[in-house]
Amino acid sequence: MSLSTVYTRAQVGIESPLVQVEVHLSGGLPSLSLVGLPETAVKESKDRVRSAILNSHYEFPAKRITINLAPADLPKEGGRYDLAIALGILASSEQIPKDRLSDLEFVGELTLSGELRPVSGILPTALRAAHAGKTLVVPEGNAAEAALCQEGNILQAASLSQVCAWLHGNQQLDAVIAEDAPPRQVSSANDLADVKGQAGARRALEISAAGQHNLLFIGPPGTGKTMLASRLPGILPPMNNDEALVAASVASISHHSGDWQSRWGHRPFRAPHHTSSGVALVGGGGNPKPGEISLAHGGVLFLDELPEYSRKVLDVLREPLESGEIVISRANRSVTYPARFQLIAAMNPCPCGYYGDPSGRCQCTPDQIRRYQGQTSGPLLDRIDLHVDVPPVSPQLLQQAPPSENSETVRERVVAARQRQLARQGCANARLTGQQRDDVCQLRESDQAWLLDTIARLNLSARSYHRLLTIARTVADLAAAERIERSHLMEAIGFRALDRYRMA
Repeated sequence: MSLSTVYTRAQVGIESPLVQVEVHLSGGLPSLSLVGLPETAVKESKDRVRSAILNSHYEFPAKRITINLAPADLPKEGGRYDLAIALGILASSEQIPKDRLSDLEFVGELTLSGELRPVSGILPTALRAAHAGKTLVVPEGNAAEAALCQEGNILQAASLSQVCAWLHGNQQLDAVIAEDAPPRQVSSANDLADVKGQAGARRALEISAAGQHNLLFIGPPGTGKTMLASRLPGILPPMNNDEALVAASVASISHHSGDWQSRWGHRPFRAPHHTSSGVALVGGGGNPKPGEISLAHGGVLFLDELPEYSRKVLDVLREPLESGEIVISRANRSVTYPARFQLIAAMNPCPCGYYGDPSGRCQCTPDQIRRYQGQTSGPLLDRIDLHVDVPPVSPQLLQQAPPSENSETVRERVVAARQRQLARQGCANARLTGQQRDDVCQLRESDQAWLLDTIARLNLSARSYHRLLTIARTVADLAAAERIERSHLMEAIGFRALDRYRMA
């Protein structure tokens, strides 16, 4: 009888817990049993592993083989365990040395010929292995992604036979080094200079970027709402290393990492269609996967034609907007995904889209307009800080409009304002807690009385009152002002267009 243990890692959300692959060989009729809560793809690994061992010119033991993936209560899925299982069988049959396996971890899917295929979720695995102080062996196809983990010892291999030769000391495996990772990108292909006119909407976009505020554009079709929204990632502050790693980890486990090199360091911009389900938006499924809000982590989630979304689908956004994460619970497990995103939405003011147009072509009745605007729940709208009118611009004005500021110029002001916020309270203004807000958003007595009277006339909620304070604080930060002035409050209140529509 012979027993060996090989270490690998599972994938649970963006975490990567340790898994011990225990292989036991005993006498009896030749058989192979795989236990430890394996999913279908893991159960099929025994056929891949058998062919890979034989085609790598090693002997597949004709004994009773029992393979346990511990811990047994952790679900395992995918082909990421193939390499560890194959090495466990070879170690138990004394075809490779056991004593070299204790400080190593192996991840990779095997082909029938013994070649190593890349797997998803390699970045979280590399980060956890580095934190544990273990050497990780990954397929060559995962080397560039693993290089994003700039610590620890990571090696790359092309095949099972190459790994075995390295364990025997007959050859070396190439190390994965941080320089192999692509440079972090900052610029955006969509430049704000392309937007002509719309000074108010551009200003709202700048305030949104500076304070990390959620934003709603309201206007008739063709006024540039989608164009404006798509320019937001280009004026946001560059991602720091932690934000970039988390965003890349979510993309990695979501099988959306095919072009991750070109998107590394870019703020994500996700724009799901209004027919998307709640599961597509927040994540879920029998085996929980991240949704659009997690794929937008660190970036922007754009919801065009907001009233066309199902109200039940939109209401699932309320908790993630506050907490910055989404917890997906199933009978056998609970998975938490990051969901710290900026929500940018766009909508028409009425069903036909032309309510308030000077041409008078809107024929919608007040009841139709009220019903259309009521498609989106009040609690969700309360979580959207800025409601901004985007009026139509005449072709003559478009031709006469002076050149607009480009994204780089606006980004400089945004970065300066965000740095003031981080130095003062350690977070963006939109993330202020109650005590922090009381400390940094203090008003003069006359301004406080004026604001409370305005809140009462607009019939705004307490949450809306707090939002107005944080927006005014962001306006003050963009002006490099130490204190919130009346002019800052007036500008903040001007960005409540939806309240004016409802009072009309």
